[in-house]
Amino acid sequence: MPDERDDVRGRHGPSMADVARKAGVSPITVSRVANGRTNVQDVTRDRVLAAMQSLGYRANSAARALATGRFGRIGVITSSLTMYGSAQTINGIVVAAERAGHSVMLMPVRAISQGDVSGAFDRLAKQEVDGVVVIVEARLLDGGGLSLPRGIPAVVADSGGASEYIVVDSDQEGGARVATQHLLELGHRTVWHVTGPANSFSAASRKRGWRATLTAAGIRPPQVLRGDWTNQTGYRQGRLLAADPDVTAVFAANDQTALGVMRACHEAGRRVPEDVSVVGFDNMIDSDAFWPPLTTVTQHFDEVGRLCVESLLHEIRHETGELRTHIVDTTLVVRESTAPPPPRRASGRSGAARGTARDRAPAPAGRPT
Repeated sequence: MPDERDDVRGRHGPSMADVARKAGVSPITVSRVANGRTNVQDVTRDRVLAAMQSLGYRANSAARALATGRFGRIGVITSSLTMYGSAQTINGIVVAAERAGHSVMLMPVRAISQGDVSGAFDRLAKQEVDGVVVIVEARLLDGGGLSLPRGIPAVVADSGGASEYIVVDSDQEGGARVATQHLLELGHRTVWHVTGPANSFSAASRKRGWRATLTAAGIRPPQVLRGDWTNQTGYRQGRLLAADPDVTAVFAANDQTALGVMRACHEAGRRVPEDVSVVGFDNMIDSDAFWPPLTTVTQHFDEVGRLCVESLLHEIRHETGELRTHIVDTTLVVRESTAPPPPRRASGRSGAARGTARDRAPAPAGRPT
């Protein structure tokens, strides 16, 4: 079968006019799509992109830059390619950028330091990007705030403390409040918490939401147990929790930690959820395949990625200099890992009496906060 591109061979390649004929649109519409403009309907954009792919059309980035002052590329600086949240946020950014007609250049940093992030920013600038999304914990940068070179628009994702920039994040604290309240409403006298890393903004926000919910209910929060987002630490801390018969409800800082806690409970003969209820955070892929399926808090990473790209492109085009913070709602997904406590635990004790669980706490692996 003849290649669709046979008609344009012998020239320098397919032109905008060729794409326009193929897609059934005007050349100016093709130009808008090629330059990442937003004033094109989604169905039309998809048709133009399909025609570009079919004909092998490649926009001339140099010509586009001369015409628009932009390159159609955004950079992403990230400190982790393996953590679930970062990976899903990057995926959301890539999808949203593609929909807007932009490519993405990824720049990982080996160490979370101000120097490494600034160096990555400079390298991206030399690669002719129009703007940058930064996915690092601002509070981890040498113990100070995030400081980026000026001249290129930037958006900070999932960071906290980066008030000098446009920020997009999930409602970490709100999600923790809902998770903790869910366990209290089931009748548990208190809720134990295995945290994320001590220097993580997300972990601190989730711990703050957990603590505030217990305090508002008149319950003295138990001593926290330190985690680091991994199932291995969840398992180690879960063994301490499973050994204490007073523990009937655990809020884990993320789903991987929750998986480790549930394994420890299973090995100790503590049934989930009949003896111990467990809630996670993230709603990672396959969390519904844990045994039992995990009750968890969903972060809408696709929406976080979309807002990162939308906010960045708006700043690239309009240069408003406005500092905005976008908080994306989280959602509790109730599955089979949570249930009312055993009958002997469903006590009508006062809030003061309920708080005594802290005094019977197992010794945590980390220092209390």
